[in-house]
Amino acid sequence: MKNAKYYLAAIVAYATWGFFSLVLKPLSAYASVDILFYRIFSCALFMLLITATFKRRALAETLAKFKALPAPQKRSVVLLNVGGSVFLNINWFSFIYVLNHVSIKATSLAYLVCPILTTLLAYFLLRERLSRSQWAAVALSILGCVLLSYANIMDMVYGVVIGLTYACYLVSQRKNTGFDKFILLTFHIVLSAILLLPFYPAYSGPLPAETHFWGYIEVIAVAFTIIPLFLNLYALKGLNSSTVGMLLNINPIIAFALANVVYHEHISLLQLTAYSIIFIAVVVFNAHYVVKRKPVQVSEVVVE
Repeated sequence: MKNAKYYLAAIVAYATWGFFSLVLKPLSAYASVDILFYRIFSCALFMLLITATFKRRALAETLAKFKALPAPQKRSVVLLNVGGSVFLNINWFSFIYVLNHVSIKATSLAYLVCPILTTLLAYFLLRERLSRSQWAAVALSILGCVLLSYANIMDMVYGVVIGLTYACYLVSQRKNTGFDKFILLTFHIVLSAILLLPFYPAYSGPLPAETHFWGYIEVIAVAFTIIPLFLNLYALKGLNSSTVGMLLNINPIIAFALANVVYHEHISLLQLTAYSIIFIAVVVFNAHYVVKRKPVQVSEVVVE
């Protein structure tokens, strides 16, 4: 399958985020905004260091491409990248707050809602077309989310906020083409850090002195932010937004399993049924790309 590498990039990114609670839950004693501050600041420093050391040529080429664009395209590029940074900031803060102060299941629901919102946004804004089986998969996802919201309506409210911000990021970056993906990601994260910087003096708590806090923050910055986000942008080079969005369901399915197995959050039969339906939806949605009919040669006549 020619798109296998893009599928693999998306699957690795979203599977990684599925295990996010393992490094985020130990920081539940700290304020969500502090985790956000140090996560983004650490990411920005790492990205700038990597760019200055290894990506100077790519940076120069990206700047040259941008300068060569006509004024309307420049405005479009700026809007897509600034908007992407804003969406990421809102998504990250809301995710950290909900996971540490509401429940892991609520964040799982957020990333179950996100693929539906991404598919709808891609359909209406990017004119991405879906087959009947893919629309059926979207309908199954909606059914699963409705069942989950029936158990706790506030989880759905949190889920829509988190899911919509990331859906907007995915769709905007699908249109953000023609530039080095690492340089774009560096811009998103550095701008996010700059946007947060004015709020740091007023809203941050005392500087954490515990070694384990900084250890977890650096793991979050590299393994759970920079690498998955880069893989996510890479996947968007070869897959449309709705496909990448639907693969995002891998994240909450893993998180849902961890909530039960590791953190012993109660899982009802209704919730188990809903997640099973959504898992089936992921399989159905991507079957169109994975299972392809091959021509069979019979007496030199190709039958398809």
